[in-house]
Amino acid sequence: MDQALFEFCLRMGDNTLVLGHRVSEWCGHAPVLEEDIALANTALDLIGQTQLWLGLAGEVEGAGRDADALAFRRDAWDFRSVLLVEQPNGDFGQTILRQYLFDQYQALMLAELVASSDARVSAIAQKAAKEVAYHLDRSRDTVVGLGDGTDESHTRMQAALDRLYPFVGELFGEDDLDREVAARGIAPLPASLRAAYDAALAATMDEATLALPDSRWSQSGGRDGTRHSEHLGHLLTEMQWLQRAYPDARW
Repeated sequence: MDQALFEFCLRMGDNTLVLGHRVSEWCGHAPVLEEDIALANTALDLIGQTQLWLGLAGEVEGAGRDADALAFRRDAWDFRSVLLVEQPNGDFGQTILRQYLFDQYQALMLAELVASSDARVSAIAQKAAKEVAYHLDRSRDTVVGLGDGTDESHTRMQAALDRLYPFVGELFGEDDLDREVAARGIAPLPASLRAAYDAALAATMDEATLALPDSRWSQSGGRDGTRHSEHLGHLLTEMQWLQRAYPDARW
């Protein structure tokens, strides 16, 4: 088995799986109908990307596990999602800011993966990049609108930024796995995306009249599975209960 490629696909797929489930929690609860539909569509896009990434992970592993098995039959310590996507929805502003922070990263990563030396990775990136371009455009515009909106919306968005910014740094973590897939031309080193990300983030926050926290300290542990937040366990309990209760159930 190609362990490095397998783990890379888990990192990509687990991020979209966990965030997709988080966003789906808004279904029927968004502040207005248009946002309800938009968030549901975003969640569906993310779950669709998950099927591709985890499907490839299962293929690479060669142990008979498909995307469903990897999604529903692993425990929290086997997940490789970054801590950012595990965070609770909070209010609408926090959800939208979390989405923007991830969308900006994902758009940069997918743009590089289109040129991956692995044709399967490239094909997934080409498809996903089109969806993420829409996600980024929408989340960025909404962050700007709320940040530079009313006093209340500005205050809520600043509070969301203060809470979530410490999770951004993990997106650009680097370990031996990252260095191996980069050396093979499969994916870029995450750290190589940081300068472009920071520039885009600064421009967005400036337009939204929001102040980035001064600290560069960041949370970590999710992408290598060494430490997840308590929120992931609760999320998986909800997401996986049917498969756990009725293994191999079919409609």
